[in-house]
Amino acid sequence: MPGTVLLLAASPLGRGRLVDAASVLPVLAAVPPAVLSGADTANVVELADPLEPQAVLTRLRAAAAAPGPLTVYVAGQLQLDRRQRLPHLALARTTASTVRYTGLPWHWFREELRLRPAGATTLFLDLHADPEAWRSLCAPGPGPSPLDCGRDNAVYGRVAPPPSRRAVASPSYMKAVATILRSGWRPPDEELNQQALTRIAPESAGTGLPLAQRGPVPGDPHAAVTAAVRAGRHADADALAARLEQAAGLAHGPVSEEVLHWTEVRADLAMLAGDAARSCRAWMTVAGTRLTAGQPGDAPAVEAAVDRAHHQWGRITDPARARELGTALAELRARVPGRREGALDHVRRQLDQLQTQP
Repeated sequence: MPGTVLLLAASPLGRGRLVDAASVLPVLAAVPPAVLSGADTANVVELADPLEPQAVLTRLRAAAAAPGPLTVYVAGQLQLDRRQRLPHLALARTTASTVRYTGLPWHWFREELRLRPAGATTLFLDLHADPEAWRSLCAPGPGPSPLDCGRDNAVYGRVAPPPSRRAVASPSYMKAVATILRSGWRPPDEELNQQALTRIAPESAGTGLPLAQRGPVPGDPHAAVTAAVRAGRHADADALAARLEQAAGLAHGPVSEEVLHWTEVRADLAMLAGDAARSCRAWMTVAGTRLTAGQPGDAPAVEAAVDRAHHQWGRITDPARARELGTALAELRARVPGRREGALDHVRRQLDQLQTQP
């Protein structure tokens, strides 16, 4: 089965640029696709200094949906949005004041990769953080890393502090990875990562945060769910996820993150089965549960749930069901407007049109 490779190099075009991320792409592009992927053959998608976060999301989503192994190479810079203090990958148009709207929220990686089979996804990251993002990453605190890419995915690389004033850094870790791979032989991922870190050790001594997050536990239920989907057994996949959702409720409580995780999985399974109405309803359930639990309307998980519910609602073909769910969605959108301007007005306009349909 062919693999998929996503090469993403992004940094602002103006004075806010910390790293010349795109300079690594010619070196990576010189590596045969099969070596980049570790598979016999591979499809390669390259994004150089993209402008729009939604365009990157579209490519990431397509790569995540592809069968076979997925390898993601990301070079760029991290910045925090001023409102939620969440890390974003800065894109070409990103400035300090527009990060929330022009950068790629880092949690989108986790969201888009979470349904992939355990052990099928590897990320190599070479990131430079601006001063605020660097302080945030270095600060001790509970919970997962702000650069969490999902528990079933292997992550390697480094995060470097901002370069000296007026300097533009080089993605030296990623260039080291590419140079090693240009030999035509791909060592095991752990060895490849260590070799690259060793090559850049003199320039980064005493600085930088190495990244090493390995994969999956044997018998992971996500793999069983994904296998059922790939075999076309959508009902079996949903039944298994429903049992896991129920078990999580008994073990952790009915509104725990563990339960919400499996509710989100079932929402995605409904989408993959072509049942947009069921998917929309499940995403609204997730959003409503989070709001009832006290999460704010601009929390990333809440916004993501409502955005996905909105997207699935637009795919419902039965007018009666669309009207029923649209009324509830409009109420939810009033509490969670999201990042895209006019989302609530869109729901209301569509509802008005649906009133004239039998």
